[in-house]
Amino acid sequence: MPVPPRSVGWARLPRTLGLIVLVAVAVVLGTGLGSVTIPPAEVLGALWRGLSGQEALGSDVIVWQIRLPRVAMGLLVGAALSVSGAAFQGVFRNPLADPYLLGVASGSALGATLAVVLEWPRALIPVAALVAALGAVALVLALARRGRQFPPTRLILAGVVVGSVLSAASTALILRGQDRARLVLSYTLGDLGFSGWRDVLTVLPYVALGAGTLLALARALDTLQLGDLTARSLGVPVERLRLLVVIAASVATAGAVAYVGIIGFLGLIVPHIVRLAFGAGHRTLLGACAVLGGAGLVLADLLARTTPLSQVGIVTTLLGGPFFLWLLRRQHD
Repeated sequence: MPVPPRSVGWARLPRTLGLIVLVAVAVVLGTGLGSVTIPPAEVLGALWRGLSGQEALGSDVIVWQIRLPRVAMGLLVGAALSVSGAAFQGVFRNPLADPYLLGVASGSALGATLAVVLEWPRALIPVAALVAALGAVALVLALARRGRQFPPTRLILAGVVVGSVLSAASTALILRGQDRARLVLSYTLGDLGFSGWRDVLTVLPYVALGAGTLLALARALDTLQLGDLTARSLGVPVERLRLLVVIAASVATAGAVAYVGIIGFLGLIVPHIVRLAFGAGHRTLLGACAVLGGAGLVLADLLARTTPLSQVGIVTTLLGGPFFLWLLRRQHD
């Protein structure tokens, strides 16, 4: 006997509450732990005083000016990468698709490397990374276009080729500027450590625009899973949908990556975890990915800055690689 939709919603309630609790725990731990430990009660008190406009106490400066911007950036970037990864997997119907599929990462790395080698001011590095990332996506779209269509295979192949060429260009620049290679390496491994409120407010519009557009397209993405021909017969403009998803996901990813560097595996793995817990419907999938991805990146960053691993990209790769292999094995068993 089919389960009524209301019952399905109630069945998901404990998992939804679990996500909310996970975010709360990630924010409190990410704000409280570090070189100076702030107990959870003091963290909550500092958050309340800041939000209510009360007079700040001693630890409030650490909470609001140092820790909380980093946590906020982790929530934004984790949400952007996870939602973009889920959208790419849906629009290409490929479980191995990730947010960097169309050259966003390699373009961003090239822009950042060029800015570092040319000794531009540090504030201009994210700008160069963002422009180069969006330029890489534009180049991929131009190469993959066939008439008014963007065939998925051509998009993926163009992304692979453009990404390889841009990565080679980045390597050549690093070799020419070896004295500044450490800064470039830090960027390519991902780092939330330099995030301030100004950076958070700069990234926010890109993430909001990209993720918001993807959420608005959730129902059309569900229809696309039935195949292009079926989707067209149901009135879905497949090519326009594919282009909108690619642009929206790339904008969200480029804005995030430009300011924190390249963080691997998060956007690949989180959608798979969410599908196991909540199903494949894109409206629920994208929303849950935003929450789990944000909380996951905050916790990964906490592990990075409280252990010798130091870079959050190293943590996500070390944890994400084996976990993804386990997921693949579980699906085949």
